[in-house]
Amino acid sequence: MTDQRYYAAVVGAGPAGLYAARELARNGVRVVLFNRDIKPGGLAEYGIYPEKHAMKRGLRQQFHQVLDTPGLTYYGNVTIGSKGDLSLDDLRALGFQAILVCAGAQGIKWLGIPGEALNGVYHAKGPVYHYNLLPPYTQKIFEFGRRVAIVGAGNVMLDITRYLTRRLHVDEVIALVRRGPLEVKFDRKELEHVAAYLDLDDFNAEMERIRPQLEAIGQDVQAAKENILAALPKAEPPSSRSRFRLEFLVSPSRVLGEQKAEGLEVEENILTVDKNGVVKARGTGKFREIRVDSVVFAVGDKVDQDFGLPVSSAEFAKNPAPRFPVEDISYEAYDPEANAIIPDVFIAGWSRQASTGLVGYARKDGVNGAKAVLQYLQTLQPIVPDEAALVRRLKALGKPVVGFSDIRKLAEIEDEIARQRGLETFKFGTNEEMLERIMSVG
Repeated sequence: MTDQRYYAAVVGAGPAGLYAARELARNGVRVVLFNRDIKPGGLAEYGIYPEKHAMKRGLRQQFHQVLDTPGLTYYGNVTIGSKGDLSLDDLRALGFQAILVCAGAQGIKWLGIPGEALNGVYHAKGPVYHYNLLPPYTQKIFEFGRRVAIVGAGNVMLDITRYLTRRLHVDEVIALVRRGPLEVKFDRKELEHVAAYLDLDDFNAEMERIRPQLEAIGQDVQAAKENILAALPKAEPPSSRSRFRLEFLVSPSRVLGEQKAEGLEVEENILTVDKNGVVKARGTGKFREIRVDSVVFAVGDKVDQDFGLPVSSAEFAKNPAPRFPVEDISYEAYDPEANAIIPDVFIAGWSRQASTGLVGYARKDGVNGAKAVLQYLQTLQPIVPDEAALVRRLKALGKPVVGFSDIRKLAEIEDEIARQRGLETFKFGTNEEMLERIMSVG
């Protein structure tokens, strides 16, 4: 029969899921792409700093081109998972022969120290989604106060620092870094947005404080300083009197306060080098307190443990002996307790390896995940997809389900509002507003 095809579901419409879906569709697979959000893009839409207008516009255009691929159907505002609109078993019952999970790392990763539940303690996801207008985070209130501690040394820490200094004009942001200035994970280009706020006297004093620890493992203190100060020549001019400080070789051990965060207790570290040459931090047992009004943990992400797949550490468990490896990487879901593969489920992007890489990495990993799925599908017989059954099931959810034509309408509406208001870009901040506008134009 000419209408027989392989039938696959892709869960998550960030870069990994989008490009995985396109790869499958281009290779003769009928693909349905499910997204919990109304808009596609994932962290490319809701994780990149808002002022990066050109980058975001370019990515949106690429994503719309992907969604226009023949053989690919998009359904937004649909959650997949054991507590979602449809479970993995529901997808199987609807005839999907393979499921590729590219849902990112939607869980919240904490350090597990006392006081994390206090008011004024946030995971980085919260403020990032808030200022990027991801519903429902747009409607949540974040009370940062005047002095904010951010735990972490990556680009997310810098993005939140940028938000706090340039938008909220807080008095002080303190970044707490477990290791030293040569081990930070942020990019110099990103540091340029906040380098003008760096308290240079404090930075020089901090470098002298940690000098013995750096020299003890043979690190060049001047090189360590230049690793940070190299951002100054191209630093963006300041727009507030905020102060930015870096404290190295400290690990939080407790959030201080009774009802609300009032500070952090931190343990001072020393640096060691393992047999592979990797610099690690080790606690000294010496503690001190840092007084702040709020704390943000920018310490990475983990997958959603309620999704319906076994979890290993921060990621979904992967088959240690993959049947269909791509570039020697396993994309196959696995149940460690049963010591058994989950034959029809594959994982890619941050679902496979949390907090790893940006858009380009996610795109490549999604495509490779699709290649693993294609190998698996070729061991099966093509079928006649019963797409009408899926449509009936989605209608039975009793909620609006968004298609690609709706996404195009929404983009046109938001672009027109931006033009009318003289803005670089405009985004609705709630699902209700987006759905209302979509439905109002047909």
